[in-house]
Amino acid sequence: MLIARSVVLFVVAALFEIGGAWLVWQGVREHKGWVWIGAGVLALGVYGFVATLQPDAEFGRILAAYGGVFVAGSLAWGMVADGYRPDRWDVIGALICLAGMAVIMYAPRGR
Repeated sequence: MLIARSVVLFVVAALFEIGGAWLVWQGVREHKGWVWIGAGVLALGVYGFVATLQPDAEFGRILAAYGGVFVAGSLAWGMVADGYRPDRWDVIGALICLAGMAVIMYAPRGR
């Protein structure tokens, strides 16, 4: 159950962080204005809060593992929001990152 909760929290965090960064990008690079930028900043703040809800208490471990989720999630976001089509190297890289995330977060530890 803790792994399922952790995975859900990683996905929610990714939606807020990647979504927030995308909103800021749209506001600045696509000239959509301050409302988009402000919404992005708020979403990024929510991301920071969601990350604290992980069951593991180790900040470094959570953020290191989240990096793998961020990589894969960013490619997925680009596909959905911008029509980006990753090549096989993008996909392989994302899978390697997710494997690293799983090792960092869910490998058995003798504590």
